[in-house]
Amino acid sequence: MTDHVPDTQRIRRRRAVRVVPEPVRAGRFAAIDFETADYGRDSACALAVVTGSEQGIERRFVTLIRPPRPHFIFTYIHGITWAHVHDKPVFRELLPRILRELDGVDFIAAHNASFDRGVLYACCEAAGAISPAHRFLCTVKAARRVWGMRPAGLADVCRNLAIPLNHHEAESDALACARIVIEAMKRGIPHEAFLDQRRGGR
Repeated sequence: MTDHVPDTQRIRRRRAVRVVPEPVRAGRFAAIDFETADYGRDSACALAVVTGSEQGIERRFVTLIRPPRPHFIFTYIHGITWAHVHDKPVFRELLPRILRELDGVDFIAAHNASFDRGVLYACCEAAGAISPAHRFLCTVKAARRVWGMRPAGLADVCRNLAIPLNHHEAESDALACARIVIEAMKRGIPHEAFLDQRRGGR
């Protein structure tokens, strides 16, 4: 003969043993890097988007962009000239593909995120589009806090972590940024600790 247990007690017992999942420590992300033609944040002339997670790099998207002005100031940094981009798509034409690359990621990473976020937002505004609403993770700040690195420029961090880098080439910079994020994740550092509060969607 079994004891009769009221339904309310069964409910209380189930609630007592319920396991609450731990917060997710490692999200899926996109590391981005822009190169610009001039001092205007809307002058993107190259972009790389590298998606990944703690398990590694997933895919890459790299493109040249025709900026709104033909005069280049920063060729001496990245080697890109008007001749390289005069027949390339403008940002507005590339935006649907960029948004597809960002779809499903938990956050966007960039080295010196304020710069790349500013370029992304300015280009979206110039295109008459709403900027992506993702929060940003700055790998400069992460390198300082996780490894105590100073200086924490991309070349310095890559040298210390033995990450290959061809600096100011958009694909190489974005790949390096992604690998910094992955190294931090492998150390068990919650990415939430480094996310900026500011969001896009403007």
